[in-house]
Amino acid sequence: MTNLRDLADHFRALHTRDRPLVLPNAWDTASARIIAEAGAPAIATTSAGVAWDLGAADGERLGRTAALEQAARIAAAVDVPVSADIEGGYAKDADGVVATVRQVLDAGIVGVNIEDGPRSAAEHARRVAAARRAADAAGVPLFVNARVDVYLAGIGAASDRLEETLKRAAACVAAGADGIFVPGVTQPATVAALAQGIGAPLSVMAGPGAPAVAELGRLGAARVSVGPAIAQAAHALVRSAARELLDEGTYGSLAGGYDYGELDALLGG
Repeated sequence: MTNLRDLADHFRALHTRDRPLVLPNAWDTASARIIAEAGAPAIATTSAGVAWDLGAADGERLGRTAALEQAARIAAAVDVPVSADIEGGYAKDADGVVATVRQVLDAGIVGVNIEDGPRSAAEHARRVAAARRAADAAGVPLFVNARVDVYLAGIGAASDRLEETLKRAAACVAAGADGIFVPGVTQPATVAALAQGIGAPLSVMAGPGAPAVAELGRLGAARVSVGPAIAQAAHALVRSAARELLDEGTYGSLAGGYDYGELDALLGG
């Protein structure tokens, strides 16, 4: 599947409420190939994981060029669709988002997450509209997943967050978003209310303590990812193995590692 439009159509078709699209998040070519080999139908990047890999902190501190070069390497390393977390669009304004999305498409990427973060709901909608406009002009049905951070950032009173999220989601859908991503929510009643109230596929971010994927699907989630959690787990292993080796002089943390020949064949092919 080499045609970008076909790849984008395929990625779009994976978003259903019957069976949630599960996206273990990658941050480099090795993690992307391992995730694809495990059976993932698509790859999503984690902006935090990418930033850490390139020596930067999360939170729009990594520039557009470095972030998209890494995303391009990931897309080139796998045969499945790739969606890139582009944070707020790596731009000062909506016009800059157009340039970002053009580079996203040039990199062979067929989906983006674009977040509100500290920006107003109106500015977020303008950025979503800019992303949609750039993709439409290129003739590629890029899946624009608008992230709404009301719950993640703890915006407003807890009792008002559902209404505020639905309001922002509706503005994003009107601006051309294909899906809405609401991180910071896994409570069943809230997930169900969001799925019912949003007129587009709902994405959620899961992790330890969250309902299983199948349950999130029953509640209405069409897409489930884990953000930087896999990268965090991998880096925690590096820390524990290094500390054990340096402090104890033992090697228990290294047990159960990926077989050398298998990993070398996967990543060297």
